[in-house]
Amino acid sequence: MSTNSVLRVITAGSVDDGKSTLIGRLLFESKAVLADQLDAIKRSRFQRTADGSVDLSLLTDGLEAEREQGITIDVAYRYFNTAKRKFILADAPGHEQYTRNMVTGASTADAVIVLIDATRVTEGELLPQTKRHSALAELLGVSHIIVAVNKMDLVGFDEARFNTIAAAYAQLAAQLSLNATHIVPISALTGDNVTQRSDAMPWYLGKPLLEILESLDVAPAHNAVGFRFPVQWVVRADGAGIAPFRGFAGRVAAGGVRSGERVRVAGKPQASAVIARILLGERELEAAHAGQSVTLTLDAEMDVSRGDTLVLEADTTPVRDTFEADLCWLDTRAFSPKRSYWLKHGTRTTQARITNVETVLDVHTLSHAQSAQSLTLNAIGRVTLSVQNPLAADSFLESKATGAFVLIDPATHQTAAAGMIR
Repeated sequence: MSTNSVLRVITAGSVDDGKSTLIGRLLFESKAVLADQLDAIKRSRFQRTADGSVDLSLLTDGLEAEREQGITIDVAYRYFNTAKRKFILADAPGHEQYTRNMVTGASTADAVIVLIDATRVTEGELLPQTKRHSALAELLGVSHIIVAVNKMDLVGFDEARFNTIAAAYAQLAAQLSLNATHIVPISALTGDNVTQRSDAMPWYLGKPLLEILESLDVAPAHNAVGFRFPVQWVVRADGAGIAPFRGFAGRVAAGGVRSGERVRVAGKPQASAVIARILLGERELEAAHAGQSVTLTLDAEMDVSRGDTLVLEADTTPVRDTFEADLCWLDTRAFSPKRSYWLKHGTRTTQARITNVETVLDVHTLSHAQSAQSLTLNAIGRVTLSVQNPLAADSFLESKATGAFVLIDPATHQTAAAGMIR
């Protein structure tokens, strides 16, 4: 278990479930709030607490519009650390119209905290946005899902209410094939079970929320594939004082490579070449691994340009011009089968067309409609796409970096959808 590493956490759930207040509480209890920050929010005209206590949600709701309306609009990132771990916290909006912001934050998260307002679950029926965010967390491959049943103080810390909600979410998790291993009753406003065990809920025998977050194992990024190097820029150096060379700059998306290994361009029928040098700035490396931005030089001339992907010579890289993918539709303009889109995958941009909408998820019933042929704002569907230029693309489950893409409306330049290749 890696407990000294950085854990990226995002909050999810419906509007007014208390996501901003929870992050504010974690920052406050971990002593990550400076005295002048605390004094500023105490004097803020946007205070919404009735008893005069500090409104901790103001620590993350930084936009003027957020404070005026009392809602979260954009993803806010906050940083803190404990003796055991460093954290990057992302506060995502709960409103349905800002689902795209949640998708952005969750795409890089190691864990998601799904908040549920204990006062708003009637007869065990969870809110639609709770279901939608949970489904997106599953699609995005988030490793850990923690359910925090919030506002327990408003229901008298009732164990029966908590058990009803826990059973409802367990049923949802089974339908979505989620790995929800922790369900915690909390009050973000009063701090119960957030950083310390609550005396008001002696019936809860588990760990408080922060202790759970400190103990989560951070698995390495999904890289069940070989070396993948999308070329971002072709570098030529032939000026005074610099030895002439032609190199290829980019970020290693998956796997690793060593100087002296033989590489080729995925999908191009041409000879391979040996990596002569690996440069990190002006420093020469023996090897490069996923996440490093480097420049590679080769021992022979090859036709390589921006958008190409370098792979090891022996790799069997899937090069696709037609594939299935899960889409989260993010545009207010509905999908039209008559229109084409720009598809951005790694450093390559190409024209794409959705040839078939296979299923669309109904977040209310969690059923998949087979007959739907349209995708509207915040819809989640499985589609078949064809692209003009073949892509060196892996399954999202094997590699997040090379299995994800976005669709762009060529007329408005809006991001139309976020996609995961299956």
